[in-house]
Amino acid sequence: MKTQEYRGMSDEQLGLTLTDLIKNLFHLRFQSATDRLETPSEIRKAKTEIARIKTIQRERTLSKGSAASAGS
Repeated sequence: MKTQEYRGMSDEQLGLTLTDLIKNLFHLRFQSATDRLETPSEIRKAKTEIARIKTIQRERTLSKGSAASAGS
């Protein structure tokens, strides 16, 4: 997915997507350990997607915190 698609998601949807990607990464690592992984680049792609989602979640957390501190 693209970053803009992730930004359009709600916090709950991002959390669910992150959980799915982490499970997928686990399965990819398991396949890699058992020599059944067809494309090793899939592990890197999964890690990148996880990092994108975590970055967006962190940005939202920081923006909520700064909005709360500016309001008081």
